[in-house]
Amino acid sequence: MSENSENLKNIGLKATYPRLKILDLFQTSDLRHLTAEDVYRLLMAEGMDIGLATVYRVLTQFEQAGLLERHYFESGKAVFELKKGGHHDHLVCLQCGQVEEFFDAEIERRQNRIAEERGFAVREHALYLYADCLRKDCPNRKLEED
Repeated sequence: MSENSENLKNIGLKATYPRLKILDLFQTSDLRHLTAEDVYRLLMAEGMDIGLATVYRVLTQFEQAGLLERHYFESGKAVFELKKGGHHDHLVCLQCGQVEEFFDAEIERRQNRIAEERGFAVREHALYLYADCLRKDCPNRKLEED
């Protein structure tokens, strides 16, 4: 966590224990997209005494500092992910909420071309595709009707 301590100091944030634990959680979790409630539950499961308000505050500070990116998927809840650089888009399962990241160079080229044709230059964008799950093991998959 000493590297994280330096990283926080470099962006102007004091390296407090809650900040270090939350940053470490995002770096080590198998889940790339976490709500504030997810972070809170995971920290409580580790025995950390932390309030949900503190979690929200730290996540907002990390977002403002450029460490995390905030998304609003179908649930309407804010979901955070570690900002690692490199653009990607998201595919969201409407049944179970699973989020998969993808990058498609052709989609990126077409979006830029469409913007240019209309007199715009894309600075940034977010693409979320909401889809019905076709996986047999999706816990909330819609049953096929006969």
